[in-house]
Amino acid sequence: MIHVFLLFSLCFSDYGFIEGVSSTGINYGQVGDNLPPPDKVLDLLSSLKLTKARIYDTNPQILTTFANSNVGLIVTVENQMLPVVVDPQQALEWVSTHIKPYFPLTKITGIAVGNEIFTDDDTSLLGYLVPATVSIHGALVQLGLDKYIQVSTPNSLAVLEESYPPSAGSFKGEVSSVMSQFLHFLSSTGSPFWINAYPYFAYKDSPNKISLDYALFNKNPGMVDPYTKLHYDNMLYAMVDAVVAAMSRLGYGGIEVRVSETGWPSKGDPNEVEATVQNAAAYNRNLLRRQMSTNDVVLERVFCNYPQR
Repeated sequence: MIHVFLLFSLCFSDYGFIEGVSSTGINYGQVGDNLPPPDKVLDLLSSLKLTKARIYDTNPQILTTFANSNVGLIVTVENQMLPVVVDPQQALEWVSTHIKPYFPLTKITGIAVGNEIFTDDDTSLLGYLVPATVSIHGALVQLGLDKYIQVSTPNSLAVLEESYPPSAGSFKGEVSSVMSQFLHFLSSTGSPFWINAYPYFAYKDSPNKISLDYALFNKNPGMVDPYTKLHYDNMLYAMVDAVVAAMSRLGYGGIEVRVSETGWPSKGDPNEVEATVQNAAAYNRNLLRRQMSTNDVVLERVFCNYPQR
């Protein structure tokens, strides 16, 4: 399955209204054939006026190429490294080796500690997540970099037990204990909650119940949350609100939510319904138009704090 991924951030006011979009960028994957070299990728980002990118490691060639550019990079501690960087000394060595030599010439703005750990097949990794995150952040503090680089972890929407309607959002019971610890870290450090949100997969699972136009940001009647009475004209924003509601249920309202991955497959297996180049283009085009449209952004409503029920 081929994806085009986007990275963007929604900025919320205290009343839950989206105030603006702070950044839009791409996820720069490096697994594939005939990939362009980093300098060509940087040229592409510049031509599209994109100022953010996320990579899934700390590739020295990319970090060096992106020096003196205006592109902010989120780098990644690979999943298999989590048991290692739990040790504060190992975390300090990792940051000293993979971050410090490149910063600030390379604008590293975030460190993803693993990717989708809460739903990873290797369940043993979950126990390492919070200690590893704390250790990496502690290393940044020790080196005086914590004011410039945020630490978090991207999460799959599969971490939710309920996501519809958005106000019913809740985390799965088996991860709630570690999730509470992780949210406490985010709250105490002012870091965002990152989600990998794909309307496509929800549509694929229920094509007879979910409108394709609703999933693609096309014009559609949308849906109204029966509890909050909020109207949603696209699935992605509803997914964001479901995460916000889930965090509020654990007592952590007000944490910023950032979409670390989204997109639509342009090709897939025979059972991958509507995985076409046309739909992938429509999703990305409509999303970018929505995010770059000041009027749409100001009028769209997403609540950051749900009242307890």
